[in-house]
Amino acid sequence: MSDGFELNEKSLKTLEYDKILEKLKSHAVCSDAALLAEKLKPINSLDEVLKLLNETEDAVRLMGKKGSPNFYNIRNCDMALMRAEKGAALSLKELLDIALILKTSRMLIDYIDENMDGLLIKNIFKSLEADKFIENKIYNAIISEEEISDNASAELASIRRKINKTILQAKEVLQRIIRGNQAKYLQEPIITMRGDRYVVPVKAEYRSEVPGLLHDTSGSGSTLFIEPMAVVEANNELRLLRAEEEKEIERIIYELSSDVANISEKIKRNYDAIVKLDFIFAKAKFAYELKAVKPFMNDKGIIDIIKARHPLIDPKVVVPTNIKLGEEFNVLVITGPNTGGKTVTLKTIGLFVLMAESGLFVPCAEGSRLSVFSHVLSDIGDEQSIEQSLSTFSAHMTNIVKIINTLDSESLVLFDELGAGTDPVEGAALAISILERAKAFGAKVAATTHYAELKAYALKTPKVENASCEFDVETLRPTYRLMIGIPGKSNAFAISKKLGLDDDIIQRAHSLIEEENVRFEEVLSDLEAKRQAMEREKEEARRLNIEAARIKREIEEQKIRFDASKDKEVERARNEAKRVLAAAKKFYSDMIEELEDIKRQKDKEDFGNRLLNAKKKLKAEINKLDDKADPVISSEDDYILPREIKKGDMVKLKNLNVEAEVLSEPDDKGELMVKSGVIKTRVNVNDLILIEKHKTALNNNKPRNIKFPKVDRNVKTELDLRGMMVDDACLEIDKFLDDAVLNGLTQVTIIHGKGTGALRKGVHEYLRGHRHVRSFRLGVYGEGESGVSIVELK
Repeated sequence: MSDGFELNEKSLKTLEYDKILEKLKSHAVCSDAALLAEKLKPINSLDEVLKLLNETEDAVRLMGKKGSPNFYNIRNCDMALMRAEKGAALSLKELLDIALILKTSRMLIDYIDENMDGLLIKNIFKSLEADKFIENKIYNAIISEEEISDNASAELASIRRKINKTILQAKEVLQRIIRGNQAKYLQEPIITMRGDRYVVPVKAEYRSEVPGLLHDTSGSGSTLFIEPMAVVEANNELRLLRAEEEKEIERIIYELSSDVANISEKIKRNYDAIVKLDFIFAKAKFAYELKAVKPFMNDKGIIDIIKARHPLIDPKVVVPTNIKLGEEFNVLVITGPNTGGKTVTLKTIGLFVLMAESGLFVPCAEGSRLSVFSHVLSDIGDEQSIEQSLSTFSAHMTNIVKIINTLDSESLVLFDELGAGTDPVEGAALAISILERAKAFGAKVAATTHYAELKAYALKTPKVENASCEFDVETLRPTYRLMIGIPGKSNAFAISKKLGLDDDIIQRAHSLIEEENVRFEEVLSDLEAKRQAMEREKEEARRLNIEAARIKREIEEQKIRFDASKDKEVERARNEAKRVLAAAKKFYSDMIEELEDIKRQKDKEDFGNRLLNAKKKLKAEINKLDDKADPVISSEDDYILPREIKKGDMVKLKNLNVEAEVLSEPDDKGELMVKSGVIKTRVNVNDLILIEKHKTALNNNKPRNIKFPKVDRNVKTELDLRGMMVDDACLEIDKFLDDAVLNGLTQVTIIHGKGTGALRKGVHEYLRGHRHVRSFRLGVYGEGESGVSIVELK
């Protein structure tokens, strides 16, 4: 075993990677998926890591959208399938296991939808093949691991009916014995079985009184189990039927086994795909449990973790921390008191890298960056070896030697208490020398230490940075929060005082420290105070930036939605207007043709002039509709009254496009009475357009030249729609009813014909919501029956 492999394996153990795998394993459903989780190893290929992370991301997205798919505890059936391929009969349990694979495959196929473009795992889903015929055939035939269903075959159902009938006959015979004169010879009045034959328990002394075949004797010899001669034939028949039943069951099992053999390759492929999907979704479930995110990966050795939380520490205790390495500096020297969280920081760095390299999300904030490394090498914990009689220092140094001999420019190295266990002066010098060698190789290094010399080394050496772990002196507990750029204080005096050490002892200890070290500690204290203030300001600025970005994003999204909605509505209105215009043009064209026909039939002298005037009016109406075809140009819906409507004002009704005189003041709801020609109606002020020139004319008591719609005493009372499409018919109906109402008609007839009934249905649907219609009905005998509708107007 090479040193590199040995050291990487040791790092997995010291960083507690195995505990992560145990948690991941608990989310897998089938045993082989759990085995994949148990054997999961980090990889150092960036492309492969990105693929694994993308698979996890796909599963996270699908779970967020549709919930987790159903993974049953399927079993590996390769051995059973191999035997089936060779013509062997499978057990009922094996057949049920295979049916469960088919069922799970079918449910996973149902879980996905067509909109899976961009998902890396769609190909795994697509590789699944359902076979509901074989699945149902097995489930219909097998009830449990010990029982075949009557539905397995018609022959089996028939045999079992005969068995039940024969059993019933045998029991009836035995019941007669139990209830008859021979009951006194029985030990108990019961029917029992010996072997596969029905018998009764007879007292030994009455053996000759109950003729039959002796099958068994009780242990005491006082009871004989005798098959009465009257049921021997029934028992024989029952034995034959049982043999037939067994033979038919064997045939059914062989048939099912043969069916399975025919699709064995499909079943194997399905099983492999299900296991892989189960494993991928286990990673997604683990991500949800940790509230973890997908990190941005690189192969440049850059680590930038935002609000990292160690995955094995209670989130209620740990404080999220930011960790950087490999960009502005390659070596991070972490100092601070014992139990201050330095080792946890090292393990967090290493564990996050290992998790990401395994395709697992990490518990931190969005935007965090991690790198793949050729080696993750660590010297953490007490490695003292009793067998080799090595001291703590020797054990650590043996491990460090192997690390130095293995590391390269793509390695991540984690040293815990570097140089500890020996003389402080020599230990500090040795630690600095080791860091310089690792730095020279280009490796990324994080090291914890107590030595003040390493703090000074980090302050004056390029690409080396100090850091410290925050420690709450009041509670004597670490917060696990890393403060980069600030050397750590030991806090020995503060901790000792908190624990009750006499003040005199603490003061004497102060006096023994060199003045330079005292000043250094004071500088650290000042830096710490300023650091905390800056952290608070930074956090508040970050929160405000996030809020501003959120508001900006919402505004942009609203603008996009508004623009899309506006364009869509304008296009819809324009298309609708064009459609109405086309229908109106057709309507007027048809009317002109009709008038031309009338002209040819009439011989009045002034009829030509009248016809010409009608054409001009129709053309003017068409031009008016053309202007309204583009709803953007103008719209009366946006009209606002310049003043309040008063009695005597002249107005135009928006929906009817006719002029009217106001007969009353608006009430509380804005309703008032108007008159147009001979028609009086109640309308809302919002449906009116004020005509100021008519009001001026009234005020000046000048003769008014108001154009009301002319009442045509010869207006039609019937409208023939036969042969029209529903949309065109509705346009005809609208104008016809407007004319009818303006001319004071209260009842009209609409002719739609019988035909298929489609036109009649469309007409009735339109009439139900029309503003002028009070009620309508089909015609009766003499009116046109179901070919016409009689409309009552308001």
